[in-house]
Amino acid sequence: MTDPSTQEQLALRSDFGLRLSNSMKRYGPLCVGIDPHRQLLADWGYDIDAQGAELYAMRMLQAANGRAAAVKFQTSMFERYGSRGYAALERVLFAARQMDIITIVDCLHGGLSTTISAISDAYFKPNAPMLADAITLLPYYGARSLSGVIEDALNNGRGVFVASLTSNPEGASLQTAIRQTGEYKGKTVAYGIANTAQKYNVDTPGLGSVGLIIGATIGQWLQESGVAPSSFTGPILSPGYGWQGAEASDLKTVFRGTRGNVLVTVSRAIAEHGPDIQSLIQATESIALDVRLALMEETLD
Repeated sequence: MTDPSTQEQLALRSDFGLRLSNSMKRYGPLCVGIDPHRQLLADWGYDIDAQGAELYAMRMLQAANGRAAAVKFQTSMFERYGSRGYAALERVLFAARQMDIITIVDCLHGGLSTTISAISDAYFKPNAPMLADAITLLPYYGARSLSGVIEDALNNGRGVFVASLTSNPEGASLQTAIRQTGEYKGKTVAYGIANTAQKYNVDTPGLGSVGLIIGATIGQWLQESGVAPSSFTGPILSPGYGWQGAEASDLKTVFRGTRGNVLVTVSRAIAEHGPDIQSLIQATESIALDVRLALMEETLD
């Protein structure tokens, strides 16, 4: 087997960004979060176990199929059931691939480069048991500690989203802290993370494959962070809309000047309409339209 040519390798490294960009142009900027909380399983009349989580996920996939650009699975909601939960996650990821839905696994992994290399075997490489289009990463062992996993993702046509400005209010004190040493001395932690991620996208035409997580609720400390979402050329995964309190006006504030690269994730605001499939579909379509209009108005400003 011959090594891929430089052109083939470059195509692989831009593959996720291209596929996600095409999906967002077709379906809009909504990512349906699939988070089988115990209370939601109970509300839906499902057993609070791995089978209930799998049934819930399959139902949400049905609602998202053809109506959202991507889906995002929260691993902790499956992990709580041990090996049965992980088996359920494998099956719903397989189902999503059969539907040709872009999948993001929200595992928020991070650590020393010598230990997190195993993540690539789980999510990116051929025949990976939980093959996904992208995963989320935590950079707080140092953003450069993620370089091996990011390279593996890109070289296998996959992507990553690195946490930079998260939607939880507890994160602000760390993410806006000023770095005392290194390349980004005098800048915030979030700024250094965003710029490190952007370096992977500079030579990529169109949408890059290395993304950021920037919450829709962080408008009050965005300027303090020094991060400029409008200058980032990879995808931006944005939680916080709906149940966590962010509205269309927040999307316009945080993502002013962006150009079609923001993917807004919504989970409970859709799931609360289940388990009736038609109600879930209507909720998905309604929220997808709201998000699309909010971001469209911003890109026209």
